[in-house]
Amino acid sequence: MNAFAALMLAVLAQHAAAHGVTLLLRADDAQLERSRIERAYFGHPAGPASDGLALTLADGRIELEAAGAKLELEVVNVASAAAARDAAIKAERSGRAALVADLPGDWTLAAADASKLPLLNVGDAADRLREQDCRPNLVHLLPSERMRADALAQMLAAQRWSQVLLLAGPSADDALRAAAARKAITRYGLKLAAERAFKLSADPRERDKANLRLLTGGASYDAIWVVDSDGEFARTLPYRSVLPRPVVGDAGLAALAWANSFERFGAPQLARRFARSAGRAMTAHDWASWMAGRVLVVAAIAAPKGRPGAFAKALADAELDGGKGVPVSFRAWDGQLRQPLLLTDGQGVVATAPAEGVLHAKNTLDTLGADAPERLCKARAQ
Repeated sequence: MNAFAALMLAVLAQHAAAHGVTLLLRADDAQLERSRIERAYFGHPAGPASDGLALTLADGRIELEAAGAKLELEVVNVASAAAARDAAIKAERSGRAALVADLPGDWTLAAADASKLPLLNVGDAADRLREQDCRPNLVHLLPSERMRADALAQMLAAQRWSQVLLLAGPSADDALRAAAARKAITRYGLKLAAERAFKLSADPRERDKANLRLLTGGASYDAIWVVDSDGEFARTLPYRSVLPRPVVGDAGLAALAWANSFERFGAPQLARRFARSAGRAMTAHDWASWMAGRVLVVAAIAAPKGRPGAFAKALADAELDGGKGVPVSFRAWDGQLRQPLLLTDGQGVVATAPAEGVLHAKNTLDTLGADAPERLCKARAQ
């Protein structure tokens, strides 16, 4: 960069309109407790959402300066849904342009209902936030549980592994995610060979509920689909089933927004930049927060003068590169970021979804998750 260009960037930066962004994080987040991070459960977060946002804002600094725009990030830790609501109200009153939330679903909804600011959800994959509990100002960077289930079902169908043994855990989240798995199994013409519940327990009377020989015996199946939101049971399953069959879901092969081993479309360069910045490997949750930052940068460049309405519209209309080979954008009907998913065993990326041969009238990415004709979100314009 020559001296004149550098001088012009400095002048523009002095007069740039600042778009304030508030990142809401859960105080003392149990998901980030040290012992859980050390266990490295498949598909679980490994660090705060601020790591991904910080990298994006650093990467976008020159673009923002050239457009005469600024993004200022404020991080607020909240300990309850009420605190999330209060933080959202304060952000709107202080003229912030957007909120980013890595919070439980109910806390995210409390923040979305408390202000009219765009809220970018980077922490909760629950389908209800995209369906019956959707909000007009709420968009989602993480793929929904239904998207991940559809990606796995497409892969199983492509491999002709049509008979599926479903193992589901005891938590409320497991029940919802198992329901998504059943829908995907039906949607892609697979058959539920059997469904069995497992439970890890220190009670000797419940020992059989975690017995892999009992859980995987007495049925004929081509693949095992395990739903384990906690992660402890699932990691014990591969190579220990009665029949020698592949495992998918929360162990074996998972459908994720990101895999650190992805080797195409500039992904290795992104993974290296993140590792240098955060001091650890990039996860799917990090990709979601990094992507939220990219959306904010694009919106700030498109609407550099600080007008809230223009910024919100630019954010909703953003179409950009997510490092996965195709443009990604938000669905109008549920606020979900349409995106390819990576099928990974933790060592490498085996395949991507949508699977080859899966068709859609407009965009094959919309074969993952709820499509427009289903009209599951009543709060947004169709």
